[in-house]
Amino acid sequence: MLRLFLREHAAFIVFQLLLVGFILMLYWLDGFRNTDTAVYSFIISLLLLASFLGVRFAMRYRYYERLLSDPPNMEHALQREGRSAETVQTELYTQKLYRLYQYEVQSLYAGQARHLQFINQWVHQMKTPLSVMHLLLQEPEELDKASIREEVDRLRAGLDTVLMNARLDTFEQDMQIEQASLRGMVSEMVTENKRLFISRRVYPDIDIDERFQVATDRKWMKFIIGQLLTNAVKYTFEENKKLYIGASCSEGTITLSVRDEGIGIPPSDLPRVTKAFFTGENGRLSGESTGMGLYLAQEVCNRLGHELEITSSKGQGTTVSIVFPYQEQNVGGST
Repeated sequence: MLRLFLREHAAFIVFQLLLVGFILMLYWLDGFRNTDTAVYSFIISLLLLASFLGVRFAMRYRYYERLLSDPPNMEHALQREGRSAETVQTELYTQKLYRLYQYEVQSLYAGQARHLQFINQWVHQMKTPLSVMHLLLQEPEELDKASIREEVDRLRAGLDTVLMNARLDTFEQDMQIEQASLRGMVSEMVTENKRLFISRRVYPDIDIDERFQVATDRKWMKFIIGQLLTNAVKYTFEENKKLYIGASCSEGTITLSVRDEGIGIPPSDLPRVTKAFFTGENGRLSGESTGMGLYLAQEVCNRLGHELEITSSKGQGTTVSIVFPYQEQNVGGST
């Protein structure tokens, strides 16, 4: 402990000795050559320096003792032992670092726990289409290709979701903002999910001006649109219903809306539908919900600078809107 103290104050001690020696040399050159006085002055200076260092060592003793001891736990960093302004400020800074460390660790653990839970749920749900296909292959009759395609589509949708969830951790590296046609992206996703529309007998109605261009990441936005379309179809249990997909522009803000005629969302569930793993009453009815679709859509929208809005009435359908702010230069003059 004393060695640490001396190493910390070595420069100060050397400076003080040089300063006293310099002053004595000035007096010697000026003609004052009384040796006894010079020695007396030097000894007094040493005693004052030793007294100062002794008091300072006593004030910092407990601080040094804590630095040189093995901490029993992380909370040991929150103890306050310093008395001088420097040590007090150092401890405050250390405590801020510790709180920042706690926040980062908790965020990391929460992300890992969320990812693990999602993977476990996804693996469990992917067993269902695999089991169905296995049973279909065992039947002696001619293979039902339509059923196989439906199960393959479910597997593909599940794979897309888990891949996008994994890529959220490196979102900034995977993001590429460009001007994209809103109608073009919607049309691509409707075509990609046409078998789902046909099998559920739900018919999309697209009403989007072809001039609407939005600044976004095309790949991520198509993923969001796909999630909204599959959710809308999944919770429309009656046949021969329509899915209305439209866009409007007001004061430079473009809003894309997906409105279904499904069962709607109960008011008690509406504030929580974008939480991770929340399935709610409707998820229990369908039995296919992972509770991650709207969560991922919300996360991606937040990172892209878009807004996700959800309105619904139970039994009357749901409307999910994506708001693209400040797009007046990309709508071809339409307002």
